[in-house]
Amino acid sequence: MTSPHTESPAPAPSLTEVEPYGVERIPDAERTATPFDLFRVAFGGANTFSTSVLGAFPILFGLSFWQGLAATVLGVLAGALILCPMAMFGPANGTNNAVSSSAHLGVHGRVVGSFLSLLTAVAFFSISVWSSGDALVGGAHRLFGLSRGTLSYVVAYALFAGLVLAVCVYGFRFMLFVNKIAVTSATVLFLLGAVAFAGDFDPSYGGSFTASADAATQAMFWPSFIGAALIVLSNPVSFGAFLGDWSRYIPADAPRRRVVGAAFLSQVATLLPFVFGLATASIIATKAPKYVDPTAPDFVGGLLAISPGWFFLPVCLLALIGGMSTGTTALYGTGLDFSSVFPRLSRVRATMLVGVVSIAFIFVGRFALDLVQSISTFATMIITCTTPWMVVMILGFFTRRGWYDPDALQVFNRRQRGGRYWFTHGWNWRGMTAWWVSAALGVLCTDIPGQFVGPLGGLANGVDISLPLSLAVAAVLYLSLLWLFPEPRAAYGPEGARWVRTREVPVPPITQAPALAAV
Repeated sequence: MTSPHTESPAPAPSLTEVEPYGVERIPDAERTATPFDLFRVAFGGANTFSTSVLGAFPILFGLSFWQGLAATVLGVLAGALILCPMAMFGPANGTNNAVSSSAHLGVHGRVVGSFLSLLTAVAFFSISVWSSGDALVGGAHRLFGLSRGTLSYVVAYALFAGLVLAVCVYGFRFMLFVNKIAVTSATVLFLLGAVAFAGDFDPSYGGSFTASADAATQAMFWPSFIGAALIVLSNPVSFGAFLGDWSRYIPADAPRRRVVGAAFLSQVATLLPFVFGLATASIIATKAPKYVDPTAPDFVGGLLAISPGWFFLPVCLLALIGGMSTGTTALYGTGLDFSSVFPRLSRVRATMLVGVVSIAFIFVGRFALDLVQSISTFATMIITCTTPWMVVMILGFFTRRGWYDPDALQVFNRRQRGGRYWFTHGWNWRGMTAWWVSAALGVLCTDIPGQFVGPLGGLANGVDISLPLSLAVAAVLYLSLLWLFPEPRAAYGPEGARWVRTREVPVPPITQAPALAAV
């Protein structure tokens, strides 16, 4: 017999039906996604041409193929381990991760997650449009003689960005449909690429750090190795703010190990596009070295230069399909979240606004700035600021034993005040302090040779220690603050806190904020 409190599964909406939900809790009857769906969306968002561009960075940094492979595997595995616990918040709360962060940063402090998701969306949406647009123009030039002038690039970027925006406006179901196609087709095209370049690939490519290199060059090995690993790691970490956007459609009773495992495996699987980019970059460095000149690298142009004629069309298809997948996964979540930060904007309008801002950044970065330097510096800044936030979230999840009050999480979105997560005027200074101190310290210690060096970047003789330092500081500082300055007992579930102390204080009632009530 069906319980009177159990919601019957609703019929699946049409793909062309615009998604009605913002960041409010998804009704149980609508939560029909599976961990495998999460795998497909997360893997589809990274099984793309833009990931291959990131995979080329170890070669651009002067590493050999095997050194680059070691840096790539290190970056992917470390990033996947940091990322995968972030998948637990969506099923637990039925909302995105920025809203879930209210429990640890406060009702108002959740805007930190919104800010980080905006930076990430702009960066990776831009990478997808840049790389895909360049590949499409380059492929069309080789196939049909299309001019590679500025106008061609402008039209390609604008059309591609418009397609991505259209998918994001329709919402999660349409995005899931696109990713179902993208995962299979992109994988086939990457494997086809392995066939296309097998004859030219030489795993013995030595890079710059050979035995005959001078002392100054040798001294740059570890900074280059760590820098390359951090660029790779930025890809899985970039999903941290977005993972709840997709896992919120998974039922709350789904086994956590399957949800976490799906998130982890989705990033391990990205070794396919990463290694494709690494291997083809090593071929470009041998056969067409002008395209990997550190002063003006052009991976897309180099790939087209070494490709056999029959592979031009697959390159274009790979750019189109993969770019759509990366662009939609990056842009969808930010539009979703900003519709709650700015109440006058619906999810659709917020998506359009963020998309327009991102398109402006794309044109400025492509035509007015150093593209490669912009990508690598921005990606490193993202992981330096996002990773401590993820540490606070993950440790907060375990101290609360995975228990949350879904109603109290929505206080900010409903323009109210009070509830379990109100803390100090809507801010939980414990989580906020742990985040900003560790993020600021990470930025100060960042050391990207020739691009960005923080005031404390020379502490480790040129090796970038920003990420491990910010990780450790965030974990130690957050747990210490929770122990020294206990949170209210009401913020924890019926089983109480784990690892930390609590204090008994009354829960402020949830009321409408006076100023916003008038609005």
